[in-house]
Amino acid sequence: MEKKGKRVLLINHYAGSPEMGMEFRPYYISRELVKKGHDVTIIAGSFSHLRKTNPDIAEDFTEQEIDGIRYVWVKTGEYDSNGVARALSMYQFCKALSANKKKIVERYKPDVVISSSTYPLDSYPAYRIAKLAGAKYIHEVHDMWPLTLYEAGGMSKKNPFVIAMQFAENHAYKKSDVVVSLLPHAKDYMIEHGMKPDHFRYIPNGVVINEWDASKELPDEHREAFKRLKAEGKFVIGYFGSHELSYGLHNLLDVTKQLRDENIHLVMVGKGKLKDELISYAKKNDIANVTFLPPVEKGTIPAVIDNFDAIFIGTIESPLYRFGICMNKMFDSMMAAKPIVMAITTPSTPVSESGCGIITKSCDNDAIKAAIRKIQAMSEEERSQMGMLGREAVLSKYTYENIASEFEKVFN
Repeated sequence: MEKKGKRVLLINHYAGSPEMGMEFRPYYISRELVKKGHDVTIIAGSFSHLRKTNPDIAEDFTEQEIDGIRYVWVKTGEYDSNGVARALSMYQFCKALSANKKKIVERYKPDVVISSSTYPLDSYPAYRIAKLAGAKYIHEVHDMWPLTLYEAGGMSKKNPFVIAMQFAENHAYKKSDVVVSLLPHAKDYMIEHGMKPDHFRYIPNGVVINEWDASKELPDEHREAFKRLKAEGKFVIGYFGSHELSYGLHNLLDVTKQLRDENIHLVMVGKGKLKDELISYAKKNDIANVTFLPPVEKGTIPAVIDNFDAIFIGTIESPLYRFGICMNKMFDSMMAAKPIVMAITTPSTPVSESGCGIITKSCDNDAIKAAIRKIQAMSEEERSQMGMLGREAVLSKYTYENIASEFEKVFN
């Protein structure tokens, strides 16, 4: 009889935790797998630009237990931007895995090996470790590398780094027993690059229910701002998350200005490279019906969203969205049971499939404006009914407990 628990080795250079910061997906999936009786080891780099704090280690393969998950840290160099230093960090991580594959197999004896870093170079050592261990090999795709580098990042297809990534991506698709994609419409592309058609599995991001049940209180600044807007009877459109060029926020401000005489107020919570520029843009263009608030910690997001009447999620136009999207903020917004205005040119999303919002093309200001007006014109009951469609979809399909169960099916 096959034993219930699997020994799972998850390789993700940038894996984090609630205390350290992003990436959260490896932690949440692993935590649920541990609850289900699996033994999970995460191998990660000691430095990630995504984390708030990084572990301080003296040597490679330093172990640390976090909530029942065994983290194994590989010493990698620091960097502050996409460039040579980050590429060197990737090389250090993958080289350490390759050089120590026998040690890794003997120490952790994996039944399943998952390569899950953003970049596909980790597929080389992951495949070798899986083969040496006689384990099932799963490759997980978060972003479409190297497509992202030249379709969104402006790099040449002939750039040696891009070429190396293309070879690695093809290798991952050809050698894996299963390809798990966070993007629902990537299957045809992956088949073109070597994946067998029956190896594709779509397993998206999700929501951690107990974080919503234990939501933290709003900071004073945020509470006072929402209190004032409520007293003024404003209809609050909310945006939360990174303030970056890719999210179409200049367009959102332009739409907000056009709605300034209609009792509509935009609240933007978060930080990012573009935040100061957006604040200046609002002042320069006399956009008075917008409030910018600082970011909050992850556990406070539910309390923030609870003060929105509707939520905006958008992007600029990009050919990459033909593969679909899997933003964490989309699932948080759905869980909040608030109507969503989603301005993203993409085939379909959980928002469109559940009916919990209004979909427009990216940066289509007239359509965005019409969507906001339509939701504002609804009764509170109608808005609540629309929002609840999103929450019901999350609870039935997009919790990390459900996502871990989908991984269990892949293991077997």
